[in-house]
Amino acid sequence: METSKRLLSLDVFRGLTIALMILVNCPGNWDTTYRALLHAEWHGNTPTDEVFPFFLFIVGIAITFSLTRRKAAGENVYRKILTRTLWIVGIGIVLNGAPDFDLATWRIPGVLTRIGIVYGICAVIFMNTTARQQIWIALGCLLLYWGLETLVPVPGQGYASLEPGKDLGAWLDRTIFGSHLWSQSITWDPEGLLSTIPSIATCIGGILTGTWMRRKMDQWPKWTAMFAVGYLLFLLGLLWGEVFPINKKLWTSSYVLYHTGLALLTLGTVWWLVDVKNYRWWTSPFVWFGMNPLFIYILHEVIAITLQAIPVGDSSAYHWAYQNLFATWLGPYNASLAFAISMVLINLVVAWWLYRKRIFIKV
Repeated sequence: METSKRLLSLDVFRGLTIALMILVNCPGNWDTTYRALLHAEWHGNTPTDEVFPFFLFIVGIAITFSLTRRKAAGENVYRKILTRTLWIVGIGIVLNGAPDFDLATWRIPGVLTRIGIVYGICAVIFMNTTARQQIWIALGCLLLYWGLETLVPVPGQGYASLEPGKDLGAWLDRTIFGSHLWSQSITWDPEGLLSTIPSIATCIGGILTGTWMRRKMDQWPKWTAMFAVGYLLFLLGLLWGEVFPINKKLWTSSYVLYHTGLALLTLGTVWWLVDVKNYRWWTSPFVWFGMNPLFIYILHEVIAITLQAIPVGDSSAYHWAYQNLFATWLGPYNASLAFAISMVLINLVVAWWLYRKRIFIKV
């Protein structure tokens, strides 16, 4: 297969990630959600904890393909990087404030904020460094963060800690953002400033993968190497986790290695099924999602926020739909899951229409 030929597996991998992201973000009732569809409470890992690092990994892959093409076309790449970064961060901050837009508690960090910042930094890194330098930068980010979180005493506390709200990152977020943090934690933010450092390493993992995928060489050696590296990183993440626990909310260095390894193994498996064995009968819905990933992510947030903001009786349209369309005939956990699946399907209809019309929205 030629390197220039589009790999369907990339679009499918993107789409799988988006579908899972919607599924875990939109349960009918958080109190009756299956454990696998919730984030780990603190240290540890669930399938849900794989979604965000997979997305940043995909952002890294996209950087290599998009910016290489733009540079070859003679475009002003840095203007594109800056514009896209500002758009993503801006949309994220607006959605963080919706629907109340309370200036006193308007959250500044967030998922889209992190995606935008990490994209901007990693795009500049990609444009100005070699693959070897990128490896050293990623390793430096992971070691630096490990040292900061485990060795630096937290001001006012006198010692380093990895407990909720007591780590150095939580102190930094409170110092800089004050009350503008995640409403469910108040004293810390899972997308805080300090944990952006290891997030950069996650995205660089995607950049290195994209660079490797673009190499002109036989496919089997290329993808065999990806499987091997993925398995190695997975094991290294587990080993590092013994001293620096795997933790999504802290985005620990072990978490980065563990999930970068899983991303490589998952992408490799999808590639084998879709592009090697040609098992494509199941891929269409994920391709639809995968062709407009960032837009669909934003859309699902807008739909959920809108439903929660529309009053119906003593509750919201979101809660009414869950109670009347699902909870009346299904058990609590299955009703919550069925509602989440319905949200995936609603967004899938939009993704299908965009794909059918050949509309690909670049945020």
